[in-house]
Amino acid sequence: MKFEFIFLEKAKSELLETWIWYEERQEGLGERFKEKVFECINNIEQNPYRYPERKKNYREGLVDIFPYLIIYRVLKRRKLVLIVSVFHTKRNYKLKYKRK
Repeated sequence: MKFEFIFLEKAKSELLETWIWYEERQEGLGERFKEKVFECINNIEQNPYRYPERKKNYREGLVDIFPYLIIYRVLKRRKLVLIVSVFHTKRNYKLKYKRK
């Protein structure tokens, strides 16, 4: 049972900012980052319960190669995955579940 996904604005801007940062370091690296993020999201779409619940119904999918987590919530009734954040693992963990 495949779920759809939606990015919150915060997650969209984090993804874009990170993509720009990596592209500025090395051409093509931002694209590789984006591919790995969407691989993780595809895994989440296929089975949103694959990653354990961490806090307040939030789950965390680890992005392969890059030090990022996809923070998300599952809205079971709507068959929807809400992407809350594309979170760098070295950031302050207290900010992990903030929506703004």
